[in-house]
Amino acid sequence: MIKSMTGFGRGKYENEGREYTVEIKSVNHKYSDISIKMPRRISFLEENVRKEIAKNVSRGKIDVFVSMQDFSDKGKEVKINKEIAKIYISQLNELAEETGIQNNINIMSIAELPEVLNISNEENEELYWHELSVALKNAIDNFIVMRETEGKKISEDLLSRIDSVKEKVSIISGCSAGLVEEYIVKLNARIKELMNTDIIDENRLAQEIVIFSDKSSIQEELTRLNSHISQFSNLIASNNDAPLGKKCDFIIQEMNREVNTIGSKANSMEISKGVIELKTEIEDIREQIQNIE
Repeated sequence: MIKSMTGFGRGKYENEGREYTVEIKSVNHKYSDISIKMPRRISFLEENVRKEIAKNVSRGKIDVFVSMQDFSDKGKEVKINKEIAKIYISQLNELAEETGIQNNINIMSIAELPEVLNISNEENEELYWHELSVALKNAIDNFIVMRETEGKKISEDLLSRIDSVKEKVSIISGCSAGLVEEYIVKLNARIKELMNTDIIDENRLAQEIVIFSDKSSIQEELTRLNSHISQFSNLIASNNDAPLGKKCDFIIQEMNREVNTIGSKANSMEISKGVIELKTEIEDIREQIQNIE
């Protein structure tokens, strides 16, 4: 099954005041490149997230954005640094005595001073990963659905284009069928014109025909080209879940190689014209293939 390398997916999960949001987006890339941005508090889960993405995506530049809001009291503990608070009180009392300033110290004023009151977050790795993985799975599922939807459109376009290639190959094959016969007629006429005689060395003529046939024959190239077309069509239409982009790219390279050989052997304006049209169509297919995983 063809999957596009571009896509977007979003997932969300809420539980007991904790809210997780995961967004995944990707664009074309030759290899797999996963970039993750997430809150520092749960950054220890980054490798878990990366592994889950890698299980489901083999190619593309993938950006993952994770956010978390925690309004629960789970794992939170308020701690008062009494030693620091006592130092503040002692110094403030001393300052009040020395300056004669009214001493109106109260507990809330002390609590607001730096490093006196702290809220600690005891991280619960298992709990956070369990909750985050729910949002992550939803995001991945939505992401894959979008890539498959886009991939279906690409498949339809590729199958249409490869049918066009097949038609053009058939036309070239038809043009090549009468080349040798046409050459024999022209060669006979040319010899008679130059030699000014109707007497022709049949052995010499046969040798020339064999040499021409060998140089201009494109039957082997056409056979291989039709084989590549068949392989490509079957690959695009298959329900294989494995990534197909690199395989498709390889087949297209082989097709282009055969077309170039046909072009170098072309002894016909019709074949040369067909080769140009083929190369244009194959290049369009090659560009489209860069969009699939």
